[in-house]
Parts: sequence; C-alpha cells; structure tokens
Amino acid sequence: MKLAILSRSPRSYSTQRLRAAALDRDHEVRVLDTLRFAIDLSGDEPDLMYRGRQLSHYDAVLPRVGASITFYGLAVMRQLEQMDVYTPNTSAGIANSRDKLRATQILSRHSIGIPATMFVRDRADVLAAIEQVGGAPVVIKLLEGTQGIGVILAPDNKVAEAVIETLQSARQNVLIQRFVEESRGTDIRALVVGDRVVGAMRRRAQGDEFRSNVHRGGTTESVELDDEYTATAVKAAQIMGLRVAGVDMLEGRDGPLVMEVNSSPGLEGIETATGLDIAGAMVDYIANQVAFPELDIRQRLSVSTGYGVAEIHIPVGSPLVGVTIADSGLLERDIQVLTLTRGTTVIPNPRRTRALEDEDRLLCFGRLEAMRDLVPARRRRRARPKVQPLPDGALAEELVEAEGP
Repeated sequence: MKLAILSRSPRSYSTQRLRAAALDRDHEVRVLDTLRFAIDLSGDEPDLMYRGRQLSHYDAVLPRVGASITFYGLAVMRQLEQMDVYTPNTSAGIANSRDKLRATQILSRHSIGIPATMFVRDRADVLAAIEQVGGAPVVIKLLEGTQGIGVILAPDNKVAEAVIETLQSARQNVLIQRFVEESRGTDIRALVVGDRVVGAMRRRAQGDEFRSNVHRGGTTESVELDDEYTATAVKAAQIMGLRVAGVDMLEGRDGPLVMEVNSSPGLEGIETATGLDIAGAMVDYIANQVAFPELDIRQRLSVSTGYGVAEIHIPVGSPLVGVTIADSGLLERDIQVLTLTRGTTVIPNPRRTRALEDEDRLLCFGRLEAMRDLVPARRRRRARPKVQPLPDGALAEELVEAEGP
C-alpha cells in the first residue's frame, strides 16, 4: 500500500509513530504538507499538484488536518475523494466533528448521551438557556476550540452572562452546557478504529482545574471500558462519518455522555498510558479497507434519473407487520432494502425471508415515485415544558407548542 499522511507537523509524535508503523509493515509512506497542495480543476478528471508537480498515485490517505487549516484541509480531502483515494476519515466527517455545534446536533438525533446543551445569540436568552441545561454552574465552550482552549466553567449566572457577552462581542459563537459535577476533572478518551475501541484512557485534571486535557497538565491511566461505553464510542465515531477518531466521554450518573469526537486524535498520551500500538492498529485498518474508497452516494445517484434513497418506517399496526420482505411488495415495485434498523440494531442486506416488525425502519433504494407513498409524513414534535424567566427573576414553566412544518 502507498499511504500519504497529511500533516503540517512531520516531527510530531503522532506523525512519526504513524510513519514508523507503516514502514514496519512494508508499506510505502510519505508525509505531505497539507498547504503545499494545489487543487487542479483544469483537466477532464480531478487532480492535485504537490509542490508544483502532479501528485503521484496513492492508495490511501490519512488526514491529520489541524484546526487552523480546516478550510483548506477539507478542500484537499474533497479532491482526494473525487480521485477515489481511500481515507478512513471523510471531509464531511472531519467538518462535522470540527464544529462542536454541528457535532452535538448530529449526536442528539441518534440516541447518544450528551450533556444538556443550548446555543443562543441574543443576550436576553442567556438566562433561560442556563436554566434549560440545569442551572449554574455551566460550561461555556467556543465552537472551534481545541485542547481545552476556549472552555470556561462559569460558577453563577452573572459570570456566565459576562463571559458570553464578552465572547460574542469578539464575534465568537459559544455553547452553554450542563456541568456534569459527578465527572468533575475526569473524562475518558476512547480511540476508535473501524468498529472497535483499540485503546482507552482516563484523564484526570490537576488541582482545581476542571479540564482534564493532557495539554493542560492532566494525567492519564489505562482503562478497560464496559460494553456500554465501548458501543457509545464506536457509534458516535461512525455517526460523525469517522473510522479513526478519539471519542471523549464523561462518566455521568446514567452512563456515558459524549463531549467531543476528534478526527485527528493525538497518540502520545494514549499509547503511553496503555502501552498499545495504536498507530499500528490504524495502519492495519487502512490497509484492510483500501479497496473501498468513500463514495459520495448523492453524486452517484444524481445520474440515476427517477431513482434515489429513502427511509420507510413501519408503524405499529401496519399491514406490513409480520410480512416478509419478499412478500411485502417492495421488490415488485423496484425497491431494494439496503438496511433494516430495529431499535438500536442495524441489519445490513436483510434476507428476503425476514419478517417485518412494528417500528422497523427500512433504508431503501428504488424508484422515487414508487417509494413516495410509503415514506411516512413528518412527525409533529411533541410539546415540552420550557423554562421562561419572569421579570422579577423567578422562573415558571410554560407549555410551548412546537411549531408546525
């Protein structure tokens, strides 16, 4: 395999370990500076120039795109994807994980435990947002902070208001999150490769510091994760579109709470804590997957006029409940079932003899016109109690009806 590692820090521990792991396995590997690429859109096929010359053939690329060059790094990754070069972390996955608000929005849709979070822009909405996440103290986060930078613990409402106002005046967008007291000063970093956790460590903050990042002086120790934490880490990474990721979780009273999914996790801390060859596991995974470059399904389907992908929901009491896929009439209507989701279990390429059950969700490819009548109407959001601040500073609960479509 010929592997390219995109990195602006060729001498960093992580880059050196990945390069050494590839060489130890007799792969050809080069470390390429992300900013030295030129995206060539002048020819009949997508291409890249590197240091003024046409980029040679690579089987796979492992991006280590730093936060400071996200925009250009993503542009280079998109071009490599157009060239059908395999990558474990897609440009979309990196973009999703790099934006803390976007990442939290995605995770909240997929039954992943996360700290209660609010995002507001108007100062008048800050107090209500703080109460909605459980009240002070609250954690205030910059959307694009890394290594614990831009993460502030506000002990009360006045401090929170002042911090948010100051950051917003500097044109910074911030999240307001519940402070998980039971996990104060500690978190878990799970290193996900493919569909498994290859190593995990617990990080502890020093002294009164509540941020446990190693860059902030935190200490590390190896930890064995139970099935719940392992499944949460793998699911969070895959939902982001990442096959190599560091998933940071808090140990909440009711189970794991995902804080962040990192698309370029550092290796020094976790390899030191666990004694494991994490870099080798990453290279081995890439070598096994290199024949399957990431495809942009939307692009491929756009040329199939009249065909597309849709999710079909089987509601309780549907005539299809108890009927097999073969007898459901889907195949006769030119509809192929790609996956069946039952609860939290995803069944790829389900057999035609499988009987459908209440609340099954079918991801299908077929004629859009044939699927139109089978796609359920958008569900109306349920009303929920919403906390509203009163003029005298007291709080009251008001039932707010969700807006219609």
